[in-house]
Amino acid sequence: MNQLYDCRDAYTSALEDVASGDPRIVVVVNDSIGSSKLKSFGTKFGRRMINVGIAEQNMVGIAAGLANGNKIPFVSGAAPFLTGRALEQIKVDLAYSHANVKLCGMSSGLAYGELGPTHHSIEDLAWTRAIAGMTVIVPADPLETDQAVRAVARIDGPVFLRISRMPVPIVHPADYRFEIGRASTLRDGNDITLIATGTMVSRALEAAVLLENVGIAARVLNMATIRPLDTDAIIQACLETRGIVTIEEHTI
Repeated sequence: MNQLYDCRDAYTSALEDVASGDPRIVVVVNDSIGSSKLKSFGTKFGRRMINVGIAEQNMVGIAAGLANGNKIPFVSGAAPFLTGRALEQIKVDLAYSHANVKLCGMSSGLAYGELGPTHHSIEDLAWTRAIAGMTVIVPADPLETDQAVRAVARIDGPVFLRISRMPVPIVHPADYRFEIGRASTLRDGNDITLIATGTMVSRALEAAVLLENVGIAARVLNMATIRPLDTDAIIQACLETRGIVTIEEHTI
């Protein structure tokens, strides 16, 4: 796990691919073309990308209208502002009406670092998973990000896809297949289970190696889907190991 990758590159590559095959897919951004790495999308698809400026509430409302017009909007913006400023619109305009809008929260967690708490997004998963009808996904690496983009483009209904700008290693084998609502076991063990999501999955794998050095066999679960949650995997871990530790780049 030495080489590191930016999941935003996988996001835009997959998005361009699915948009090439489905003219309903459009992108709505809040002055975040650069930080979302969507310049090439704009070049390739022109008017299928709408920049509303720094107006997150308006952006979500526009996306809801586009969805009602049989488009599939991918709304890309910095996670703290996309969720924090537009939470009411996400709840009312998207979830209540089951609008087919894909919210893509970029630079999530603590990724903005020195910009401070105004730019940190450590409540977004709690907010979005609490809204009825939302699907919430947090990919752990570029491979999973690519597959998650393709998966959410196929399903109907509102989605929050959380993507970090922090470079991460590839944690999945090449034949990995992402499935919404299904956790993946990346390392087996019968002493303790580490349930991680997003950027923390690679950290959990590193921790499992350290634990192995002191005689503790740790199972590592990648809980890429926060809603719907894979409760079967959690129950199985509770039955087969002696403890559960959750690891997430988020408020607990």
